[in-house]
Amino acid sequence: MADPLDEYIDAVAKALALPLEEAWRPAVKANLEVSLRLARMVDEFALPDEAEPASIFTA
Repeated sequence: MADPLDEYIDAVAKALALPLEEAWRPAVKANLEVSLRLARMVDEFALPDEAEPASIFTA
């Protein structure tokens, strides 16, 4: 069975027409695994219903 992450990497590289050398694959996969782990942490963080987005300040 193929790893879904490998299939995702192949699909994104193809969709974006990015060349992906096999030597780069382990680094790309490791970066994606870290990004997904961090995204999971953000997604699991419960916010109260009263939470408001921060204001945007410009200079």
